Amino acid sequence: MTELLQNLIDGLGRGSIYALLALGVAVVFGVMHLLNFAHGELITVSGYATFWAMAAGWSWYLTVPLIVVVSVATSLAIERVAFSRVRGADDFTLLLTSFGVHFVVSAIFLLYVSASVKTFPRPGWVTNTYALGSLRVEVFDTVVIGVTVVTLLATTLLLQRTMFGLALRAAAADFDTARLMGVRSNSVIRGAFALSGLLAGIASVFWLMRAGSISPSAGINPMLKGVLAALVGGLGSLRGAVLGGLALGLAEVLLRSRLPDSVASLTEGVVFLLIALLFIFRPQGIVTVTHAERV
Repeated sequence: MTELLQNLIDGLGRGSIYALLALGVAVVFGVMHLLNFAHGELITVSGYATFWAMAAGWSWYLTVPLIVVVSVATSLAIERVAFSRVRGADDFTLLLTSFGVHFVVSAIFLLYVSASVKTFPRPGWVTNTYALGSLRVEVFDTVVIGVTVVTLLATTLLLQRTMFGLALRAAAADFDTARLMGVRSNSVIRGAFALSGLLAGIASVFWLMRAGSISPSAGINPMLKGVLAALVGGLGSLRGAVLGGLALGLAEVLLRSRLPDSVASLTEGVVFLLIALLFIFRPQGIVTVTHAERV
C-alpha cells in the first residue's frame, strides 16, 4: 500500500506538468481547431534562454520569470510569423505549418548555436525529500502539484469571470457566431496563444529544473506528452486536458514500477499501446467535446 501511495504521488507530480502542456494545446485547438505540434518549441527556446541566463550568473529566482516571459513571447511570435498567414487554410495546411515551425526552430538552434547538449545547474531542492508518515515525498513533486493546482484555478477564474475568458469560450463553442456578436478574431486568437505560452512557460520551469539541460531537439518529448494528454482527455476540452495529463503521468509511473525489470524500458511503448486501445473503444477521449467550426 505504501508503495502504491508513493507511486500515486510521483505520478501526480509528473502528470501535473503534462496537464499544463496539454492545457496549452487544448486552448489553441479550441479556438483555431489547430493541433499545434510546435508547442514543444516553447520549452526549447525557454531552455536556451535559461542556459544563457545561468551562464551570465542569474539565479533561478530571476530565471523563472524569464522562462515564462520568453515562452509567452515565443508563442505570440510563432502565431504572428507562421499561423496568422495561414489562418483561413484547411486543417491539413495548419498541421503542416505547425510541423514546419517545429523543424525550423530546431534547425535554427542546430545551425547557429550547437548540436551538443547544454547543461545548467538545477536548484538544490529539486532532489530533496521529506517524510509523510511512511512515505518519502519529493519537494519537487509537492511544488509542482501545488503550482499546477493554483494555475488551474487561476485559469478557470480567467475563463469564467473575465471578458477575455467569455470571448475565448464563445469562440471555442462557435467562432462564426462569436464574430457576429462582436468578438474580435485577432484579439481572441492572440490571447489564446498568449495563454498557451503562459501555461507552457510554467510547465517549462519545472521541466527544465528536472532536466538541467537543453538541446535543439529537446522540445519533441514535451510536445508529444502535451499532445497525447490532450488527445487522451478529449481534444478541445480544458477539463479533459487536465485529466489526460494526470492519467498519462500516473500510467507512466505505475507501469514503470509494476512491469518486470526486463521490460521496464518498454514503459512508453506499453503506454502508447494503452492509448491506442483507448482510441479504439473511445475515440473521442475521456471527455466528449462538442463545439463548432474553427475560424
